Amino acid sequence: MKQEPTVIEALALLAAVADDLVVTTARETHTAVVDRAYGVVRKGLGPAGGSTEAIHRGIATAVYGALGLTLRGASLGLDRLAETGVGPRLEDRPRGRFVSAAVNGLIGEELRRERPRLAIETGVRHQGRDVVLTEEGVGAAFPDATAQVVVFLHGLCENEDYWKLHRQSTGSTYGESLARRGWTPVYLRANTGLGVRENGVAMSALLQRLVGVWPTEVRRIALVGHSLGGLISRTALAVKADQPGDRGWTDLVTDVVTLGTPHLGAPLAKSAHHGSRLLNRMPESRGFGAILDRRSLGIRDLREGVAAEVPALPHVRFRLVSATLTRSPRHPVAQVVGDLLVTPRSAVGRDRRGTDLFPGAETLHVGRTDHFGLLNHPEVHAALARWLG
Repeated sequence: MKQEPTVIEALALLAAVADDLVVTTARETHTAVVDRAYGVVRKGLGPAGGSTEAIHRGIATAVYGALGLTLRGASLGLDRLAETGVGPRLEDRPRGRFVSAAVNGLIGEELRRERPRLAIETGVRHQGRDVVLTEEGVGAAFPDATAQVVVFLHGLCENEDYWKLHRQSTGSTYGESLARRGWTPVYLRANTGLGVRENGVAMSALLQRLVGVWPTEVRRIALVGHSLGGLISRTALAVKADQPGDRGWTDLVTDVVTLGTPHLGAPLAKSAHHGSRLLNRMPESRGFGAILDRRSLGIRDLREGVAAEVPALPHVRFRLVSATLTRSPRHPVAQVVGDLLVTPRSAVGRDRRGTDLFPGAETLHVGRTDHFGLLNHPEVHAALARWLG
């Protein structure tokens, strides 16, 4: 079993990122500005300005070098300390799990390659821990397991705790409400910095194993995905079961509910792509372009979404929920910004060119709320009760 990451490892990563991104970007930007400024000075004063330029560059090199050396040294020292296993576990507290999920969403594939202990692995979660997928482990986590399983998957940079948002105002979570209707809620956690398709394969394999050790025979599965979680869920449905000849978990899926999922892409992800290209054109802004270029595969996949290459299964009912800051989805502001992250057209898989990814699907629009307002919203509570009742 992989050793659990500690807070010290997270601090080592912070120091490394500060050196790699903050100091490097500042140094490159400073150098580009100096090159341009002293280029003008050299044209006007000739060699006379050379001594001033040399002094300026010498001081800057010394300052940035010292900062980088200090941060690299701190990162190396913290890494060595972390290898001893000392310090609190990063995921012992909700705040640590929040940090872990956010960092994985931003640089998930980089973590898996360079700091594997900090990289999240797809898993079933219960009380802040991974559930061991054996009959004993699953039985202990789900002592009241029923034949109907509703699987929840969070969005980018999120974790399973996000399904508790707004519980104080609504009095219940989606999982709690459905449990009273005979469903057993199962919460997954994924490394959302990985590509959507890779996460879909991992989710499919995980659910196949889960069905195999479930305490009772599974007769029905529903998937509920928030944002990126909806794309991963759709992709997982397209993956065939690992054991040919056996009934796969996808055969048991009757309903898929997506909440604010960018089926046709997200404007913010598209802006990041275009912004990166624009920033890389100028030496003075190239360092900031490099920061955007470092964004994870999960973020890059949000640019185009998951369209017709992942078709909807004919036996599955799709329920698509969109949100807008305005009351009406037809408002000009709603068409541009949607819920701040996803437009209503993308959330229901329909665009102005006539694309309709989910013919016949039932849709729900929630007005005057944002992307995260879709978590435990009263209107969605009522819709889930109707769809899965």
